[in-house]
Amino acid sequence: MYRPSLFQDILDLLMPRPCANCGRRLTAGEQTLCVGCLLQLPRVQLEPTFEDNSLARLFWGCFPVGRATAFIYHQPQASSSRFIYRMKYEDQPIIARQMGALMAKDLITKGFFEGIDVLIPVPLSRKRQRQRGYNQSLEIARGVAEVTALPVCHHIVGRIHFKGSQTHLSAIDRRENVEGAFRLTPSHWWQRKETIEGRHVLLIDDVVTTGATLMACAQELMKAKPRQISILALAYTRSQ
Repeated sequence: MYRPSLFQDILDLLMPRPCANCGRRLTAGEQTLCVGCLLQLPRVQLEPTFEDNSLARLFWGCFPVGRATAFIYHQPQASSSRFIYRMKYEDQPIIARQMGALMAKDLITKGFFEGIDVLIPVPLSRKRQRQRGYNQSLEIARGVAEVTALPVCHHIVGRIHFKGSQTHLSAIDRRENVEGAFRLTPSHWWQRKETIEGRHVLLIDDVVTTGATLMACAQELMKAKPRQISILALAYTRSQ
């Protein structure tokens, strides 16, 4: 459990921290979101199991998906999704890392990480990462790693092109937009410790809508012969 220090108390008095969602001043015991916003998050309840639910079924037949879940439902215009926009577009990677840790604390009690060997965040293209300054999926993975102690391997696969945002594209156009977007990175001697052959990989993304990006990334990762690939997302856009 997070316990605020005297230093944090003093720091909060001198430099108040706002809630990433509503802007209200955070107390010393709160991180990223205030208690009110946390309680109002549209938490995902995927039934019946991590292996068979609406998110996992997006990937059936595409690769051997082990389990899949997300933390909240994403509603782009909803007040509960403001922090996601800030995380992605307002230079606030700390939001991604702290939400990753919060999500992991919840899921670790449910056995979600049992048997997982390695965490792999969905990569950004070099151009996109230069524009943003960080990869929010990598920061989410780092937050998960803080709780689970699982290794984060972000050099296994890279994104070789970015054709533009998928936000307003149809499901078919999304698949075409990410076709051939990912490539395994060359295997050098200093990267041998990051091999995923025979291992259970947890692929981490920020927001899942149709699953097109994750499908394209996972299909490229399959060339490295992992035993299984599972999916974890901070948010999932509920199908209409």
